[in-house]
Amino acid sequence: MPLRAKVFVLASLTAFASHAQEVAGPSPAVADAPPAIADSAPLPGVDPLPAIPTPPLAIDDLAEIIVEAPEPRYVAPTLRDRIGRVWAPVYINGKGPFRLVLDTGATGSAVVQSVATRLGAQTAGQLRLIGATGSALVSAIRVDSIEVGDLLLGQRNVAIVADVFGGAEGVLGADGLIDKRIVIDFKNDAISIRRSKGTRAPPGFSRVPVKIRGGHLLMFEVQLAGVRTKAMLDTGAQATIGNNSLREALARRARERVASRIIGVTLDEQAGETLVTPPVDIADITIRGMRVTFGDIHIFDAFKMNKEPALLIGMDIIGLLETLVIDYGRRELQMRPRA
Repeated sequence: MPLRAKVFVLASLTAFASHAQEVAGPSPAVADAPPAIADSAPLPGVDPLPAIPTPPLAIDDLAEIIVEAPEPRYVAPTLRDRIGRVWAPVYINGKGPFRLVLDTGATGSAVVQSVATRLGAQTAGQLRLIGATGSALVSAIRVDSIEVGDLLLGQRNVAIVADVFGGAEGVLGADGLIDKRIVIDFKNDAISIRRSKGTRAPPGFSRVPVKIRGGHLLMFEVQLAGVRTKAMLDTGAQATIGNNSLREALARRARERVASRIIGVTLDEQAGETLVTPPVDIADITIRGMRVTFGDIHIFDAFKMNKEPALLIGMDIIGLLETLVIDYGRRELQMRPRA
């Protein structure tokens, strides 16, 4: 029986397509806002490696990300917001930097209306936005360039989305990352985006082979109490969510059920249930006490992933790491837990 009700925003930017185009190979991109899950107990740790403490809530002075001098090109300072998402300073049409959430689950980038107004870019019709809880047509602008680190993207359409990012000004999607190596250093609060040179994982890192679906979505396998589960990595997501197939497989093992309501970036709302799951094994790392919100969530329909156990792993789990390397060239995640 549910203990209490819980509401949170799962502002997932799954996929974009021009109006009247078919959305092919969608993938989730979540960037959530309110601290509605902040009252959850911290995740206890990681085995067999030393216990991983839950990272402190990063409510830093936002002025630290306002760049007064030219930004270093290859290594950019970043901040994590109060739910742990990574903000990167991004230049659009040479203006900025704008605080965009690095979102490996999004097929394209998006900005809020205030950024679109500041850019003064020409309108570019509409894009279909597929979010965690539904889909909608949204306005778009045409930009000439997007730049951060070693990532320089040319002309493209950028969606204008609702301001549900908790202070960030949009998301930096995964288009253009397919040949890149991204290093997110949570300990030193920095991010680098460079071309992949096939660098092997250094000592102390765990390796997780990934498959890339839809041109950008990072997929791999995990185990929950012996249940083989398909997982998707989403650095833009506040929380980890699972489909009903996984919930049914874990029904007898899960505990502490909490009724939840999920509001997506399209402002559609869906019911869910948050459970404390059995331990999850990611490569040689075991995480205990993980909280997952389950439901008949639209995003799994978009992926056609409702028939077998599946998870979208968000920053509540990713943020337990000291360093996360996403090497698209090697088709590999390299993870180092906190000491």
